[in-house]
Amino acid sequence: MPWSLGPPDGRYLLRAPGDPPDAEPAHVLVLATLGAPERRRLARGKRQAPAEPDPTPVTTGRATIIDVASPFANEGEAGAWLQDAGEAQLEDDLEVLNRALHYFRLVTADPYLGPVGRHQALVARVGFGAGEQVADGLWSDARELRRSEGWRRRSKVLQPQARLAAVLNGRERVLVCEELALRARFDLDSGRPREAALQLLVALDAALAELATDTAGPALAERLTELRGQRDAVAAAAQRALAGEPSAEQEQAVEFALGRIEAALRARAVTNA
Repeated sequence: MPWSLGPPDGRYLLRAPGDPPDAEPAHVLVLATLGAPERRRLARGKRQAPAEPDPTPVTTGRATIIDVASPFANEGEAGAWLQDAGEAQLEDDLEVLNRALHYFRLVTADPYLGPVGRHQALVARVGFGAGEQVADGLWSDARELRRSEGWRRRSKVLQPQARLAAVLNGRERVLVCEELALRARFDLDSGRPREAALQLLVALDAALAELATDTAGPALAERLTELRGQRDAVAAAAQRALAGEPSAEQEQAVEFALGRIEAALRARAVTNA
């Protein structure tokens, strides 16, 4: 994974969320900084022909997530697993990595340290090997995962150039609730229902206020009515989150309400297109 300003290199034991401190670790996270190739200095006095400058080499890093909770019995079992391993396993590993980054952000009080996503991986591999092998970036067997064309098409849809241009040149305003909803989504997807519930209440109130006065407001009247109907359930989940984990029903209410906010924001983008 690309790396900058993350936790220092080393090996970290991670227990599963909710496990007691004396439980066996579920994963080992190994972080290593990979140095950039050294740039050769140009000889003094030597003229250069005009040319495109070479990209500046940058330091990257490697994050290795080792599942120690369920080791393979033998190499045959590991090989069978590797045949079917793919993006789903990588997604699970990214969740482990982002959980570590989230904790590092908190303990260092660094608001600028963010999560990493699939699109940021320069190279992604799944494989198996002995513990020391894998920790050093070596494998008994592994394969590289390449993003499919379908993934690229979806990424393009989620990052429309036309709307970006409209926002950048001031023809369309972005809403506060858009950012708040993204934060709630990340908390929910990262297994932090308390944070998601509290964040969503603010996102919902912001959405109700902003969409009601937005230029697309009349076209979203039904969606606004639906969102207003979700506030009591979201407020109850947020109140519960102040003292502990929301119930399963409240988590479902948070998931549903967040989905409706996201749907309303997509409808607004289409209306403004």
